[in-house]
Amino acid sequence: MPLVAKRTVDMEIIGDWVEPSTRVLDLGCGDGALLDYLVQQKKISAVGVDLDFNKITACVRRGLAAYQGDLTQFLRAVPDRHFDRVICSRTVHELANPTEVINEALRVGRTLTVGFVNHGFWKNRVHALLHGRKIRNEVYKTEWFDSRPANPVSVADFESFCAAKNIRIARRAHLAGDWRTPCRTLPNLLAGFALYDLAR
Repeated sequence: MPLVAKRTVDMEIIGDWVEPSTRVLDLGCGDGALLDYLVQQKKISAVGVDLDFNKITACVRRGLAAYQGDLTQFLRAVPDRHFDRVICSRTVHELANPTEVINEALRVGRTLTVGFVNHGFWKNRVHALLHGRKIRNEVYKTEWFDSRPANPVSVADFESFCAAKNIRIARRAHLAGDWRTPCRTLPNLLAGFALYDLAR
């Protein structure tokens, strides 16, 4: 399945979780595709943050409010509960300090949605076993030397983190390797993508 189609499934699930006409912050917003989708579908008030100037420019072209800079610095300047929802989709594994960003996101937002590629997926395990190298495919596009800080995270890792930090998992969605079919059994092994709705 093309990555664009996979991204569509991701957006649809997040869209189902977002309440209409709410204030949403997207951390690592990229070119704004998700926020634009939510503006169209849920009439949200949207703000995006990303380090990449070209991606922020793409957001502005879409008519979105977007900030170019460090996520942590941005979050520190935001008052408590300023947003109804913060989204961190396909960003958490690139954070230099995921604990701080998640804690700050839960401070400024009433809920936090986190989505990530499950590094514990069986194909990733087999690749590491057979090749002993960083995975390169349509999801993991860069060589190790071109990658940003990487914290490969699995479903088991993330749920253990939430338990250790007293973060409540309000909802979860696990998708199989096709990123379309719900995965209801052994998600740490069989899910290709995971989404969590978190709260304090």
